[in-house]
Amino acid sequence: MRIVIIGASSFGLAIAEELIETDREVVLIDKSRELLEQAAERIDCGMIEGDGSNPDVLREAFRDEDDVCIAVTNASEINILAALIGRSIGYGRVIPQITSNALLRVCCELGLDDVINPHAKVAEDIVDMLTGDDEAMKEPLLQDDLLLTRVTVPERLAGERLDLPGQGRVVALIRDGEEQLPGRDVTMQTGDVLIVVLPRDRQEDLTKAFAAG
Repeated sequence: MRIVIIGASSFGLAIAEELIETDREVVLIDKSRELLEQAAERIDCGMIEGDGSNPDVLREAFRDEDDVCIAVTNASEINILAALIGRSIGYGRVIPQITSNALLRVCCELGLDDVINPHAKVAEDIVDMLTGDDEAMKEPLLQDDLLLTRVTVPERLAGERLDLPGQGRVVALIRDGEEQLPGRDVTMQTGDVLIVVLPRDRQEDLTKAFAAG
């Protein structure tokens, strides 16, 4: 089985890396030679420079009916088109990334049942964190370089504003068991739980900033 990934974004590369680690044959397609050259420094797989929604390009990557086509460009419309063309060529499974709820309905109408919806996954992770789900504490990866996690406000930070290190963003706050979306003027209280999105490489900075001591 060959897995064809359309889109050499950080998300596409993360998928490719995971598949390669399980000894899957991967082919990466992107229109940008620069992105493919950068990808070649990070992963070892087949690469095709071209438009992933072009039938000729998809045929070049195609081997047999067991192949899988995963379209993860930044444009949902292109991903849908690539999935439809891939299905017509003979790919056994096509998986487009969709970020629009309206286009999710279109996918259902077109019979595209396997979709990647990162926004929905993030929402599920936030809900899990708000409800104290233990699995959510494993700091799920949003994309290759973003992390969703939670921290508890220590007493020494009580009264401070929600200024986080490393471009972190507070997406939800739990105070006295009640969830809320914090505004800019909100100050922290001891014991507040913050649901935070931040660059993965700044996790240590966040941990130090909210250390109890």
